[in-house]
Amino acid sequence: MKAIYSHIANRSARGEKLLAVLIDPDKMQLPSVAAFIRKVNCSSVTHIFVGGSWVEDGKTEAVVAEIKKYTILPVILFPGGANQITPLADGLLFLSLLSGRNPEYLIGQQLKAVPKLKNIPIEVIPTGYILIDGGTETSTQKVSQTGPLPPSDAETIVNTSLAGQYLGMQLIYLEAGSGAKTPVPCEVIKKVAESISIPLVVGGGIRSVDALENAYNAGAAMVVIGTAFENDADFFNKIEAVSHQSKK
Repeated sequence: MKAIYSHIANRSARGEKLLAVLIDPDKMQLPSVAAFIRKVNCSSVTHIFVGGSWVEDGKTEAVVAEIKKYTILPVILFPGGANQITPLADGLLFLSLLSGRNPEYLIGQQLKAVPKLKNIPIEVIPTGYILIDGGTETSTQKVSQTGPLPPSDAETIVNTSLAGQYLGMQLIYLEAGSGAKTPVPCEVIKKVAESISIPLVVGGGIRSVDALENAYNAGAAMVVIGTAFENDADFFNKIEAVSHQSKK
């Protein structure tokens, strides 16, 4: 049973909003995991993503193992390469970099992952990954040697998203990149959300509660936040304060 994707799709269809925290194994020290995950458990975070553009062999598995000690939330791999696969995770975003034309990240890394994936009980979620220019060169660009799509070209972004859906992707992920100066524009999110019929994930450059709410209001089914949690220890509390206010 593919419980993770069904959960995302069902909640998205009901108009509910999902929030994922992205943990980079190269930035998260093992002794810090317990305290960080306790904050996650007390927040409105619904999913935990683990991955990065550059991750040493074995680090992803060690971090996932530590995370699983402290939470029952689904832990989903967000891998930059086939070396970041571990059977300890609950699921994996099987990413294809649709915005680029480097075959290594359209299909090459995926082929390298198959021998590992076919022998482990992990839910694989086909995901169309689309980089949007966030005003700075990201690690994904450096690793994949591909450029992002300009946010001004909404037509190409929409068509790329639809191409992913037509290819059978279950999620479309618009990504401005870690450390982006600006998030994916709301008008782009809105046009993509209105054009596709599968859940839309948005991440990169979202550092404030306002930016989070704007992404949801534009049509994102799930928002992914990494840097904001890393740089602002109080960001969990800020999100919860707004969440409680909206429920009054």
